[in-house]
Amino acid sequence: MVQTLRARLLTALSGDPGGSPAWIRELAEGDDAGHFAAGGAAWTVHGSMATLVAGIRALLLQALHPGAMAGVHDWSTYRQDPLGRLAGTVRWVVCVTYGSTAQADRETARVARFHRRVEGAYVDGTGAERSYSAGDPALAEWVHLAFADAFLTCQQMWGEPIPGGPDAYVDEWSRAGRLMRVADPPTTEADLRRRLRGYLERGELRGDERVREVVSFLRRPMLPGAAGIGYRLLFEGAVATIPRPYRRLLGLRRSPLPVVTGTRIVLAIAGRALASGEGKRAQDWARERLVRLQEADAPSS
Repeated sequence: MVQTLRARLLTALSGDPGGSPAWIRELAEGDDAGHFAAGGAAWTVHGSMATLVAGIRALLLQALHPGAMAGVHDWSTYRQDPLGRLAGTVRWVVCVTYGSTAQADRETARVARFHRRVEGAYVDGTGAERSYSAGDPALAEWVHLAFADAFLTCQQMWGEPIPGGPDAYVDEWSRAGRLMRVADPPTTEADLRRRLRGYLERGELRGDERVREVVSFLRRPMLPGAAGIGYRLLFEGAVATIPRPYRRLLGLRRSPLPVVTGTRIVLAIAGRALASGEGKRAQDWARERLVRLQEADAPSS
């Protein structure tokens, strides 16, 4: 049963039941240390089991911007291939976090090629019609803010302490924001929260039928059996961390059950399942690259 759970989790996260598709193994290749220091804030946060909750939370928040929601509604394959869509997003995050700069640039270019054709129109929070493009820096900023806020919040709730503290994570991950054409991403936790509130206070966010459709979809377990029950707890855990004004727009209420504790138990079970196999983690492949580079730089005796 544990191995079945492990295979399902790895398939959802990497598209491969063994957890080592070609793009993961490529983390051991490359000629530099990459964008982020080993064991630093980004490595710690993105290597945490709390990411399983953070991913759900980020998708919920991102859906509240009608421009971002229009792009998902018009172009995303999440309804037909939710696990494939998830694995594609995980791939970009992992490669940017742990890969060489060349691999990170290739993955960012891959995402950008898809984004170039994503465009259309939407009705904003004031009722005015606007055009959108996935390459629009304003939309990219909202997606970046929602992602960083979700991963930081869930790490603070369920993960280990972040090296350098919350500001270190926000500052480090601002580099990923710039890769995605965010002109001036926040570099402190306070600025991150302030900018998120700004979207709310300016009335740029909206809950509508499209948002309710995404919420309904994310509520449904994408895994069968016990894994599906665990997923429902992770969903409720994600909702519990979302401030009330955003929950109201999403049409969600915090569960009266002790879902924070329940989420901690599910994450511990998932962590043990993932650790039960012999395969390497993304960090392990990346460390192979770093060790090789260090050995190449070491003076010969």
